[in-house]
Amino acid sequence: MTVSIRRAEPGDVDFLVDLFGADDVEPFLGAVAARDQAAVAAEVDRSLAEPHDFGRFLILLDGRRAGAMGFELVNRRSAIAHLERLAVHPDFRGRRISDEAARQFQRHLIHDLGYHRLQLEIYGFNERAQQHADRVGYTREGVKRKAYLRDGAWDDSVLYAIVREDLEPGDTR
Repeated sequence: MTVSIRRAEPGDVDFLVDLFGADDVEPFLGAVAARDQAAVAAEVDRSLAEPHDFGRFLILLDGRRAGAMGFELVNRRSAIAHLERLAVHPDFRGRRISDEAARQFQRHLIHDLGYHRLQLEIYGFNERAQQHADRVGYTREGVKRKAYLRDGAWDDSVLYAIVREDLEPGDTR
């Protein structure tokens, strides 16, 4: 079983639209995340045009599309990227491929693209994602109480981050 990541390409748009629209994925994504064909295609195009500042990536298992993840530059001077949209297709869940993909993504963003800090927010109700963040080395930094209105209710957001010093060169976590 080989897990790898690669930048999304135009031929991946249908897979991403289907993944982001799945009933067991959509509730865990940000409320304003791109989901339709045109919006996802625009994000893939942006990822290819601005590879340092924005990224839409695929998670591959033995070369097969298994999931997705993304990032966006939020502070150029301080080299901070916000990570988002980690999703694994239902056919590939339960194998912890997202753990290996997340570690590869961390190393790519920090060592290859030069980011200092990677940060993310997880809905407070998404315990599975919080456990994932803990497993792959993120530090829980706090909770934004009742931060987001979703489906008529206010939800907490749990903040996580990892910094360059957490991933020394040659780290094989």
